[in-house]
Amino acid sequence: MRASMSEKGPTVRRIACILILLAVASTARTERVKDIVAIKGERGNHLWGYGLVIGLNGTGDNSEVSKRALASVLRRNNMALSPDDIDAENIASVIVTAELGPFNRRGSKLDVKVSCIGNASSLRGGQLLMTPLVAADGQTYAHAQGSLVLGGFGATGDNASVTKGHLTAGSIPNGATVEREELATVIENSEITLLLANPDHATAERIAETVNALAADDRPAEAPDDLEPAPPTEIATAVDAGTVRIRLPDGINKKNITAFIDRIGHLKVEVDQPARVVIDEKTGTIVVGQNVVISTVAITHGNLTVTVEEKNYVVQPSGIDNDGATTQQENRTSVKATEKRVNLHVIPRTITVTELANAINAMGLTPSDMISIFRAIDRAGALQAKLQVE
Repeated sequence: MRASMSEKGPTVRRIACILILLAVASTARTERVKDIVAIKGERGNHLWGYGLVIGLNGTGDNSEVSKRALASVLRRNNMALSPDDIDAENIASVIVTAELGPFNRRGSKLDVKVSCIGNASSLRGGQLLMTPLVAADGQTYAHAQGSLVLGGFGATGDNASVTKGHLTAGSIPNGATVEREELATVIENSEITLLLANPDHATAERIAETVNALAADDRPAEAPDDLEPAPPTEIATAVDAGTVRIRLPDGINKKNITAFIDRIGHLKVEVDQPARVVIDEKTGTIVVGQNVVISTVAITHGNLTVTVEEKNYVVQPSGIDNDGATTQQENRTSVKATEKRVNLHVIPRTITVTELANAINAMGLTPSDMISIFRAIDRAGALQAKLQVE
């Protein structure tokens, strides 16, 4: 048995690591405005409801809640039954969820997700009874019903079983019909508000400048020489790092507002990426942003390995007079500590992510070593970026 001082447990665990380096070309990369912002007012609505899945092959939850719920449904259809008259092995209580988009109109279809809330073993082959879906305001916006689609499978025998994926959660494509609309309001006081997905002052300012340049290009022809030239047209303002407000130009109305928003969405701007290193210790993933810089540092990283070996030996009786003596089994423990020789590596100040990757890879580090070193560099004040550990 081996144990290492760098491991958290008594056994050595392999950590899968992906070092993702977000390097870019020397020229600045631009993105479409529609890909980096959302328009205020264009928001969805979360819907949910309690439902029953029927038609299961003995894999239901067999709970009193499911029995009472089904009895209540049947009473509404003039069938006087009590919960004791119902076998709940073929039914299951579930929670149904869906997302009502800002442009889903009455009669359109929504995908729904269905999840067990009881101890049902599988929803395979089940049918969801009609379930009203409500929003946070308590109003019913859609009704869901249909056959479930599961992403896993399972097989069970007398003494063994095999399962892949989740059998207690599924979906119904186009399983809900919208009954009540949630109208999107994107214009307030003749303005459109853009909300940045990743707030940044520089990016917000560039969006405003690009929109203003578009408005300047759309200006009518210059006035005659005897008249004063029209003042510059500025319709966009960067309010803060996450908000850009755009005033509707003259001539924009309900008929062409969609075309105007589409033109803004296809504008391209340079996105400023913050210097950040993200570490996910659960998966061993390290993501290094393109603007990350490390000041000149010297690094050494050692590994002390402690080997603990347990062996059983058979001990025979010794001597001539060994009446009544029997062969014995003796346990012996061997402990050995080994520390590998390591060198002191100097990482010069890096300018690009590629140079940083080459410097780190030259050290031949393991994923856990990389995580420890990034943390140590940050504590030393040499990591000119924000370190985010998840």
